[in-house]
Amino acid sequence: MNLMEALERLKRSAAENARPLNVFLACGFTPLHLQTFLSAHLRDLAPACRVEVKTGLFGDLIGNLQRLGPAEHDALAVVVEWADLDSRLGLRNLGGWQVERLPEIVTAVSQSLERLTLVLQEVSLPTVLCLPTLPLPPISYCGMRQSGGFELTLRRRLASFAESISNTSHISLVGQQRLDEISPFGTRFDLRTEIAQGFPYKISHAAAVGQLLAELICKPQPKKGIITDLDDTLWAGILGEVGVEGIHWHLEEHAQLHGIYQQFLASLASAGILVAAASKNDSALVDLALEREDLLLSRTKIFPIEAHWRQKSESVQNILKKWNVLPDSVVFVDDSPMEVAEVQSAFPEMECLLFPKADHAAFWEFLAALRDRFAKTAITEEDSLRTQSLRNSTAVGDSGGRGISQEEFLQQLRGRLAFDLRKPLQETRAFELVNKTNQFNLNGRRYDEPAWKKVLQDPRSSLITVSYEDKFGRLGRIAVLIGRMEGGQFVMESWVMSCRAFSRRIEFHCLAYVFDQLGASAIVFELQATSRNGPLMEFMKQILDTSMEGSPHLSRSFFFARAPKMPHQVEMLGAAE
Repeated sequence: MNLMEALERLKRSAAENARPLNVFLACGFTPLHLQTFLSAHLRDLAPACRVEVKTGLFGDLIGNLQRLGPAEHDALAVVVEWADLDSRLGLRNLGGWQVERLPEIVTAVSQSLERLTLVLQEVSLPTVLCLPTLPLPPISYCGMRQSGGFELTLRRRLASFAESISNTSHISLVGQQRLDEISPFGTRFDLRTEIAQGFPYKISHAAAVGQLLAELICKPQPKKGIITDLDDTLWAGILGEVGVEGIHWHLEEHAQLHGIYQQFLASLASAGILVAAASKNDSALVDLALEREDLLLSRTKIFPIEAHWRQKSESVQNILKKWNVLPDSVVFVDDSPMEVAEVQSAFPEMECLLFPKADHAAFWEFLAALRDRFAKTAITEEDSLRTQSLRNSTAVGDSGGRGISQEEFLQQLRGRLAFDLRKPLQETRAFELVNKTNQFNLNGRRYDEPAWKKVLQDPRSSLITVSYEDKFGRLGRIAVLIGRMEGGQFVMESWVMSCRAFSRRIEFHCLAYVFDQLGASAIVFELQATSRNGPLMEFMKQILDTSMEGSPHLSRSFFFARAPKMPHQVEMLGAAE
């Protein structure tokens, strides 16, 4: 995006009913074009919002942060340059570069980073942080060709700060490697505008920084799964032609890209991303190929495997059904342009990518793009259980059709539920589950980090997390309820349940917990139909004794008179007030 394009975007008026997106940009220099590019990119990424980017006082980065009113803003963008840590590292102040002053500068930078740490940790807003992007001035006696102790010490202190602050839940750091790719280091600094206007960036660099800040503020939900082809994608060669021993993925067979891809998929699987295979192939041969001991992606991490000679779109449909996820949460990868086009035609909302098996530069970009699609800020215990729990869910479905009643089958599951009322401030799984669950979701409500922190800190608010396991294995935390007691009634603000927990009557156990353990005489649901919560709406039709319009009520007596038998053992963690 160039400056004229950015200005054109800012001329567009937002809809009257657009949700406000107020961002505060904190930097020590004059914001100038950076503010323009940040605003323009935010408008591109959040077209349904009315975007406003405000800034603070020139030359007072930390003071701007200290004066920040969190209630006035939705997000915070912080851009730090060397001059913000010590003015002698900038070129608008003449503070002295004598050799004997270099240790003073190191000390001042360390103190500034300590102050910045304290201020940023106190801010309750979602925060994106960009650390120094500009060159240090020619201040060291070692010259510019050599890295000397002064420069290395400064960068070590900065790296230590970055590592520490990155562990703060509400702070995201701009990726320096990505910034280096889109804004080469030697093209960033503009001495003329720095001296004349207090703006140190060339326009192209301001565009790059503004883009990455906006992308972190408007991060999309990560994709849930990837469906991959096998022949000439997961491995080199056509299995039906060359046989199990004839397919390759190693350097010596000139198939390294396929090995790297396997390694990458294994990495995704270890982070809880679902990996499935869709191949026009002989299923018996595929079984043998996936048993090869040198395969870098364990067969146990691939589920399901669709290997037959029918259309790829049919395989994809079967996989989506077994995963119980929507197409827009999935990426499809194949080396055949025809297969990519066929699946894309059947699932327009799915991202379908061509595997670049013969283009090394495109392959690098392909991996980077996939990593961004599946990016997470943290890995939870449930991530390691996801694929196995889906296998178990399939086993549950298969077992349920073997001539026994549902009551008998549920009893045989030997299910165990744990309800937890504790609200740890570092809780991430419940936050993730509420913000990504669509099908069993009371109203589609999402929480940003300040709103979530308010739930955790509000003594009137209840956060109930539900974990489950049975004879097929652990599912981990699979449901979250948020609400408050009002006059003996429980007002249910949010209620989500993972699709992995369907068909086990866990939803009935959740309501029984609210009645029995919280002492509610009735539950008031803040119900809202969405384009995706059909399973939740169908369940509500079964249990409600009132109309589904407005905020429907469910009385204790009506629920227990009509609820089916609830077969699972229940454990209580935390104390109900």
